[in-house]
Amino acid sequence: MKILILGGGQVGGTLAENLAKEAFDVTLVDSKTERLQELSERLDIQTVEGWASHPDVLRRAGADDADILVAVTSSDEVNMIACQVCYSLFRTPTKIARVRASSYTTREGFFSKEHMPIDVLINPEQVVTNHIHELLKHPGALQVLDFADGRVQLVAMRAYYGGPLVGQALSFLREHMPNADTRVAAIFRRGRPIIPKGDTVIEADDEVFFIAAREHIDAVMGELRKVERPFKRVMIAGGGNVGARLAQAVEDHYAVKLIEYSVPRAKFLADQLIKTVVLQGDATDRELLLEENIEQCDAFCAVTNDDEVNIMSSLMAKRLGVRQVMTLISKPAYVDLMQGADIDIAVSPQQATTSSLLSHVRRADVARVHSLRRGAAEAIEAVAHGDSKNSKVVGRRISDIDLPEGAAIGAIVRGSEVLIAHDNVVVEPDDHVIIFLIDKKQVRAVERLFQVGLSFF
Repeated sequence: MKILILGGGQVGGTLAENLAKEAFDVTLVDSKTERLQELSERLDIQTVEGWASHPDVLRRAGADDADILVAVTSSDEVNMIACQVCYSLFRTPTKIARVRASSYTTREGFFSKEHMPIDVLINPEQVVTNHIHELLKHPGALQVLDFADGRVQLVAMRAYYGGPLVGQALSFLREHMPNADTRVAAIFRRGRPIIPKGDTVIEADDEVFFIAAREHIDAVMGELRKVERPFKRVMIAGGGNVGARLAQAVEDHYAVKLIEYSVPRAKFLADQLIKTVVLQGDATDRELLLEENIEQCDAFCAVTNDDEVNIMSSLMAKRLGVRQVMTLISKPAYVDLMQGADIDIAVSPQQATTSSLLSHVRRADVARVHSLRRGAAEAIEAVAHGDSKNSKVVGRRISDIDLPEGAAIGAIVRGSEVLIAHDNVVVEPDDHVIIFLIDKKQVRAVERLFQVGLSFF
């Protein structure tokens, strides 16, 4: 599959890195020579220098035989024009674009073949906002991911001393919670993956990924650590696109304060936000945080466009008594360095955006993909097709499916029914099967597993 990526920034570079690891034919276009040289030396991709929306540049990059175009430059207009050019001149089958401005996205029917031919819209700010919003709903979770339109959730959390399940075998969980069916999909212990079995004993500090129906998530979380009080007071550092969207999304549910450095922007947000208290100031100002009773806040969300400001303000807020800090960090090296110390959750906008793009490059019928642990692991929602004659999964019990090493089926969604994946569950046509892979190298094997034979057609 040939994939053309426009824009070599953080999102484009991260996506190119993920796809290159899976041996896709990737060409990346950017106007910056230094950035292209850095990426081509590090990744097995082709690069083309030039303006991403120009027809001659797109032709040199191979747009005439590309299967997917992913336009993620910093300009909405360049992304949109590039999709139009690829549609009109090259008939590129799938066109994905990053469009941030709500002036475009709120126009119903605008993105269509008759007007602006973009098949999939990506808005990184909205993706990050949704991600943080889910974390606020589940105090103590490291990651909360939706599958099957939210009916099933995959949650990552750290097991702490005092949790009922710590020191117990996983089989104990099912006995202890007969009314809340769940499955532990994977455990990471000191950074290394463990394939969970019934006799696997959870230890303190384990990073546990479990899957369950949405209504059972909080009950299962309570087994892994002491029950956290729901968040009531939230402070947001940064009033940019992410901060403003987040405040707007949560101000009806929490007491929200937002700190914005720019005076004009702070005034604008004060007029736009209804219940949020907008403060003009520096989020790293210790005196300002103390004046605003930072020690009484349950969650501190640092979402400015500056990694250093986010990190420093988060560290200060944590030292001053905030229960949980969530920090937006763009540089991948910073993410690995900071999470798990004083910073509870490091949010990577690149990984969040990459997850929303990956489902469109999978060869099987994939409804959703989530990239996990900074891209090392992956969760896939695949749709089963065919029958027992032409499918390797349909008509088979889960225990009989030849899963690649490191892959585990967590749950099956059948219509409105959620089935946790125990060995005796049989896969039926059109089931949505949620698979966890601790090693992304096995993605191709899972894709082949869900591809039907020729007799299906």
